[in-house]
Formats: sequence, structure tokens, C-alpha cells
Amino acid sequence: MVGTSSPASQLEARIRDRTATIGIVGLGYVGLPLLRAFFRAGFPVLGYDVDQSKVDMLERGESYLKHLGEDFVRDFASSEKFRATSDPAMLAEADAIILCVPTPLGRHGEPDMSYIERSSAMVAEILRKGQLVSLESTTYPGTTRGDMQPILERSGLRSGTDFFVAYSPEREDPGRKDHSTQSIPKLVGGLDETSTNLAVELYSAAIAEVVRVDSAEVAEAAKLLENIYRCVNIALVNELKPVLAAMDIDIWKVIRAASTKPFGFQAFYPGPGLGGHCIPIDPYYLTWKAREFGHHTRFIELAGEVNNSMPHYVIKRTTDGLNEAGKPLRGSKVLVIGLAYKPDVDDVRETPAAEIIKMLFEHGADVSYHDPHVPLFAGMRKYMEYRMHSVPLTDASVRAADCVLIVTNHSAVDWKMIADHATLVVDSRNAMHEHLPIRGRYVQA
Repeated sequence: MVGTSSPASQLEARIRDRTATIGIVGLGYVGLPLLRAFFRAGFPVLGYDVDQSKVDMLERGESYLKHLGEDFVRDFASSEKFRATSDPAMLAEADAIILCVPTPLGRHGEPDMSYIERSSAMVAEILRKGQLVSLESTTYPGTTRGDMQPILERSGLRSGTDFFVAYSPEREDPGRKDHSTQSIPKLVGGLDETSTNLAVELYSAAIAEVVRVDSAEVAEAAKLLENIYRCVNIALVNELKPVLAAMDIDIWKVIRAASTKPFGFQAFYPGPGLGGHCIPIDPYYLTWKAREFGHHTRFIELAGEVNNSMPHYVIKRTTDGLNEAGKPLRGSKVLVIGLAYKPDVDDVRETPAAEIIKMLFEHGADVSYHDPHVPLFAGMRKYMEYRMHSVPLTDASVRAADCVLIVTNHSAVDWKMIADHATLVVDSRNAMHEHLPIRGRYVQA
């Protein structure tokens, strides 16, 4: 570090003695757990969100992210070291500002950088000497340096001297019990050595393991690689699923058999399509950026095509199952089990269930759904016209359905009851494997 009176050295001292105020922008699936991690490390924390209802709930000690549990916010909500606000001016008080904002896709599959741009401009309005700004949103390499830094420097301050900028990608996995924000290793790369040093110092105070990388660009690319790796391997098993089904081979048994090899194989599982904020979206950030450099990421794009086709395959298998019972999809009562994109969470971001329900309606089916974690289906991107409430899962509702279509395998669902009363089950998650054979017909999708 430079002299003891420099902005960098003053910030470093505040981080080390835990007096630095940590401002978190965006109090969602990433920001809220991160805020609690810094609070538990002894820092004063300031949470900012544009949604006033979230701020109000936090001030009442209530959690709006059900998978985190009702007690998640109570240990910091009543503390004098915690404040929540929807007033951006209050971020001027923060010594470190961490941006945890969405990076979705636009209408034509292009990166939507508006959240990063707007939040960076908001920070530029209150930026002062000695602040560290860290971006956690998943994005293409070069965002932190090429998009974010110029916006912040509109303040008239200089990055690397007056204020400091780093990138540290989020690695949250909602619903996972074996890892937490504090235990997942944290990649950190700054725009310069001083920024990297300060960011490593900051995150090391709250996270068990911090991995320093050479630059923000390395950290940005590493995050994309993590999600592309999963996307491509899921696409592989999704492509194999219909092929093996045509051969009357159960892909789930094949994966279990291959998993006995102690090296050279990692199990990935097929499903009705990809959901969540990462795997369905992040690969396209690199695909889009690659075109700027004259490259086409054919492997990634093919994986996306395979995964995006899975809802169509689920509908085909549903139609086949009904046809074998002498019923058309049009007019049939289809009970969809699970709306969330993964088991045991209430997260519906990019869930394939939305596309499946849309297609069922378009084919003229009489559609209802049950999800113990998602009582209402409404207001999702591309599906604004659909508004449905979860129906109770009872013996009668299962018997009344011409088809029970399993999209998400929540542990709270009574699968045995479905096995005992359904006339047709179409299973895209292998949820019924412990209850086979069932009373009615069973179709894997």
C-alpha cells in the first residue's frame, strides 16, 4: 500500500478493524446472504434495494426468501449495525459498495446490461475518495473495466487512486444445505493491484477462503466457465435421454452405473429444461461477446439449443402417454407438479415449468399445478398473460387428472399418494423411481 494517509491505506485500516461500512446493492438471492455474512464478520452493513417492500420486511425482521428460513434475518435485523434503505444517497456512507444486481437476457437473447449500468451510475452520483466498489453479477469478460469503470469515473475521481474497483462473482445455489455464502471459495480480481489487495482483504474478513486471480477479466471468465460447464454436460444427458428411451433403456440407471467409476466421470442429470438465473442465461453472455472478436461458440450454442428443446420433448411424451390411453392432449386435465426451477425452493426464475404450462394451454389442455413453495404463478417474463394458483394435492385431484406431469421433484410432495391414485404419470425428474410400478401408466419424459 501507499502512504498511511492515502485513500487506500485508510480503507485498508477500516476493513482490518471492522469499522468499514459494507453497502450491498440488491437484496435478493445473492445480496441478502452476502449482507448477513459481512454482518456476522462484525461489520456495520447497509442494504439497498429499489423494492421498498423488501426494505420494510427486513426492518420488521421478516425474510422474503423462504428457502433461507424464517430466522435468517432476525439476528441482524434488530442490530444497530444493520440498516436497510431504498434511498441511494445513503450509500455515500458505505466504505465498500457491492453490486448484486440481475444480468438477464434481452428480448433477442442479448445481454441486458441495464441493471449494471444504472446501479453504476447511481454509485457514481455518491462516489467519494476511499471507497471500494465490487461487482458480483455474472457477465461477460471486460464488463468491470470496459463498462463499469467509465461510468464510475464520471464522478471526476480516478479508479485505482481515488476509489477502487474489483470483480468477485457470486456462487450462490439456492436451497443447497452443504455450502453457504461463507464456506464457498470466493474468486476476487481487481482492475489494478491496489484494488485487488483491498478486495481480497475485504472478502477474507467474511469468507472462509478467498482465491486471488490476476484480473477482473479472469474472474469474469471463470464464472462463465463454471456455468457453461454445467450447461454443456446437462445438454449431453438431455440429448441422450430420448435416444436411450427409444432403445428402451432407462437413462437414470445408465447414469448410476457410470457413476461407479471413481475417476473421469461426473454425474449430470436430465430434466425438463434449464432454470434459475445462471445456467440458462450466462453462456449467452460469452456467446454474444465472442462475436465481437470474430468467434462463434458453436459448442455452447448447441448446448443451449438442446436444453431449450426439452420442454417440447416433455410435451411430446405427455401427448404420447395420453394417446396410448385413447385421449388427445386437447381437453385433457393435466396436473403439473412443481413450478420452481429446482427442488425445495420457491425460485421460479427461468423455470422450464412456465414454458411447459404455456405449451399445454396452447395445445388446449385443461391445466392446473401444485407447488408447495410457489402459491402463485404470475408476472413472469414472457408469461405475463398466465395467472394461476397452486391447487391442493389430494387423492381426488390426482384421480381427476388425466395426466400428472412431474416437472419439479419437491421433497414435500406425497409421491406415494400419486403412485396410488394417478391414471397416468409423466415423469421428467425420475421422482417416482422409489414407487414403481405405480397403479396407472408411467412414462419417463
